[in-house]
Amino acid sequence: MTQPLLQAADLRGAARLTTDAVAGLASLVEAMHARIASPPSFDAAAQAERTRGLTGLVYETVRGVTRLAGGSVETLLGWLAPALAAPEPRAAPSPQREAIVAALNGVLGDYLAATDNPLAIAMAFRRSGQPLPLERLALRSQVVAATPRLIVLLHGLCMNDLQWHGDSHDHGEALARDLGYTPVHLHYNSGLSVSTNGRILAQQMERLYDAWPMRIERLVLMGHSMGGLVARSAIHHGVLVQRGGLRWPRRVDDLICLGTPHQGAPLERAGHGIDLLLDATPYAAPLARLGRLRSAGINDLRLGNVVSGLAGDDGTGHCARASLPDTTRCFTLAASLGPAGGSLKGDVLGDGLVPVASALGRHGDPERDLGFDPARQAIVYDTGHLGLLSSAEVYGVLRQWLA
Repeated sequence: MTQPLLQAADLRGAARLTTDAVAGLASLVEAMHARIASPPSFDAAAQAERTRGLTGLVYETVRGVTRLAGGSVETLLGWLAPALAAPEPRAAPSPQREAIVAALNGVLGDYLAATDNPLAIAMAFRRSGQPLPLERLALRSQVVAATPRLIVLLHGLCMNDLQWHGDSHDHGEALARDLGYTPVHLHYNSGLSVSTNGRILAQQMERLYDAWPMRIERLVLMGHSMGGLVARSAIHHGVLVQRGGLRWPRRVDDLICLGTPHQGAPLERAGHGIDLLLDATPYAAPLARLGRLRSAGINDLRLGNVVSGLAGDDGTGHCARASLPDTTRCFTLAASLGPAGGSLKGDVLGDGLVPVASALGRHGDPERDLGFDPARQAIVYDTGHLGLLSSAEVYGVLRQWLA
């Protein structure tokens, strides 16, 4: 028996959101899912905004719950009784439920956290969807094959740690098999600001570092999309408070960013004030439905924010000015939907969400250019944003960098 898609606590949390907001967010997330899963098209008629099969059923379930939100919790539980069957003890988490909760956290996570909503994700390190105890003896018993090579993988906006595994491939598992790394996944609320997640992760990394069953000989952080920004932020915050005893930041050997919007993501930059343009832009159009309702995490993608409280070009006081860590080898990989050699499609869309220049940290203003070593940059073609997680070509690059 599988774990239910939505649990009782999830329904109580969802009921505390407004009916219109939940219905709109469910449709928004589904539309983004459908657009990312299919090649973009500038033909509006060709843009499907409903997913199919089991995924479509999941989103329809969320909308169904919302339509009944005026009734009692008991009514909602009764309506979803078949899906809410009790899971087996220690059952693996349901990928569908995890995806729904992660998506809602991405678009409304700061609100969920501020209102103590049970849907809010609390940051944790996980393996196979199960949280890891940050105490040495307990960690040793749970990670029985731990090695001195530790790699921490950070997911992106609206995603979760289970989504690193796709198309029968998992970069972390492959690196464990080929190079002896032990993969640990970070699970976090991507709707919080990047800086907030960075501060929390800085402290959590110190606990993981202290609790690891053996001396760590090699420490790697690898982030996909927003995960790369969170990793950079954590290192930045960790260095700032290093005098207080944090040791892990200076022990990070490698930082790898996959499709990370170091210089921002145009779909959110456009959404900052010109929502009408989003309706005409593939991938970005679903964001227009949010109007002004955007999480702090989504807003941070507008300029690739890493640290809050620094002077910004837009006067908001939020703009990334954190440089790359000077004691860590920093790698960055971009994807392009176009073929090798360049194309209008590849130049305009990048990987569908992040332009190539942004993923490589490049900027026309030398003060904002991150200056990644050219030997530590790579571009893969005919690959979309989510394809970075399962691409054999990407893994080949990772293996070369980390060998």
